[in-house]
Amino acid sequence: MSSTYGESLKLSIFGQSHSAGIGMVLDGIPAGLPVDMVELQQFLNRRAPGQNDYSTARRETDTPEFLSGISEGFTCGAPISAVIRNSNTRSGDYDDLRDCPRPGHADYTAHIKYGGFHDIAGGGHFSGRLTAPLCIAGGMCKQWLTEMGIEIGAHITRIGSVVTEGFSEQNPQLGRIGTIFPTLTAEAAEAMQEEISRAKADGDSVGGVIECAVIGLPAGLGEPMFGGIESKLAQILYGIPAVKGLEFGAGFASAALRGSENNDSFAVQDGKIVTVTNRCGAILGGISNGMPLLFRIAIKPTPSIAREQQSISLSAMEEKALVIQGRHDPCIVPRAVPVVEAAAAVAIYDLILSNTQTQRRKL
Repeated sequence: MSSTYGESLKLSIFGQSHSAGIGMVLDGIPAGLPVDMVELQQFLNRRAPGQNDYSTARRETDTPEFLSGISEGFTCGAPISAVIRNSNTRSGDYDDLRDCPRPGHADYTAHIKYGGFHDIAGGGHFSGRLTAPLCIAGGMCKQWLTEMGIEIGAHITRIGSVVTEGFSEQNPQLGRIGTIFPTLTAEAAEAMQEEISRAKADGDSVGGVIECAVIGLPAGLGEPMFGGIESKLAQILYGIPAVKGLEFGAGFASAALRGSENNDSFAVQDGKIVTVTNRCGAILGGISNGMPLLFRIAIKPTPSIAREQQSISLSAMEEKALVIQGRHDPCIVPRAVPVVEAAAAVAIYDLILSNTQTQRRKL
């Protein structure tokens, strides 16, 4: 099922952008784990719309209502289910799109696959709105990983033509990430916001690159072949709308290196095996080696723009000009940062649960 993820845990996401609500069911979570609702809401607020000039004007509180799975602040072993009620919808903005698909959106492909019965309002089940329930699950997983000494943090390294520094490959300093705009320097944040403002003034949009680090990950997680950490992360990260590229460690830059430059030499520091460099991004053979896990994702420009675009009329089978109505982000990258963290947290926690079950079977 395309809306379900996980092996030892099972995450299912339901709803549409303008349906009565959106939500998630998270199954396979052990009982007795604490859930800090205040911290979870603060995490969800990082993704919520309508908070600044570079996000959509649609305002939603994104406050989850838990229906099961949590009792008196702790998981109880039952499936955890939560719903976010949609309140600020304007479905009429999308009436014309059933016949005139938006360039860059899933309108046309969904029309072909579902015979025209798909929900067009706000993108339906294809909408970035569905990342809110992903953040519910990921926000809880982040809390449980922190209890294990595993920290996850992401920041923006590119918006449009503005490029800034990334993490140190051996010592990512998550504390450097800005709390208002997620970059490592205030200068980069200012330049990127100006880039977004220029695109918005032109009736256009921009994309960017997000870098994420997982620190404290033990060696030995993951499996070879199809069960590797890269595979597990890729599956859930590509579930985030607008993700168009993914690389681990040195990524595509490794293609320009020689083996002597790309290989990470081993060393011993304070009685612990480490690598002198971290070109592999902490993954060898699909399995973690104990170094900081590093990856980057490319986010395409928001396809809904104010400029007139060329489309077609499906009923008339002729070309037609399209001007998109509604409220849209000129750049979705800043709001996607916590979503990337959430997706990584779900994937890593699933790997840890799977590894724990494997160890138990060995005993």
